Amino acid sequence: MWKWIVFLVGSTGIVYLSRRSLFNWHAHGFYRFFAFEAILVLVLLNVDAWFYDPFSVQQIISWVLLVLSIFLAAYGFILLRQFGNPNPSRNDPTLLGLEKTTRLVRTGLYRHIRHPLYASLLFFSWGAFLKQPTLLGGLLTVVIALALYATARVEEKENQKQFGSEYTDYMLHTKMFIPLIF
Repeated sequence: MWKWIVFLVGSTGIVYLSRRSLFNWHAHGFYRFFAFEAILVLVLLNVDAWFYDPFSVQQIISWVLLVLSIFLAAYGFILLRQFGNPNPSRNDPTLLGLEKTTRLVRTGLYRHIRHPLYASLLFFSWGAFLKQPTLLGGLLTVVIALALYATARVEEKENQKQFGSEYTDYMLHTKMFIPLIF
């Protein structure tokens, strides 16, 4: 019963966060909504096994991925705030406050990958999946990966409009989610 309550409360928060782009499939927030929802379901699916057999290889890999996801998210947010020069008056109602950057960030993590915040969600979903791998969990993880890929592709189009050839050049010299790989 408590999982249903957490799902309803969590989904309400996700809908609220995504409200401005929820019906606009041209906005990256539209696709991010599905990634957030699938992550919520995946976590609730596996929460009972979160601390089961904590020293197994599977659990250790899971924890490494979860800690890496926290690092990527925290550092990515810090860099956006510090170097992205967010401007709340930037005219795009589908963007969240921190996303309204006016400068392209090309330092720190952003020197190697274009989407460290989405990469953090990928690593988080893989870590959550490994807590108790099931077919349903695997399908949710694939849905999350596809939704985050779609989110990143749409956001790249938005960034090319905002930053022009500077962003196109940036795309040529960085990977999307994983340095040197993808």
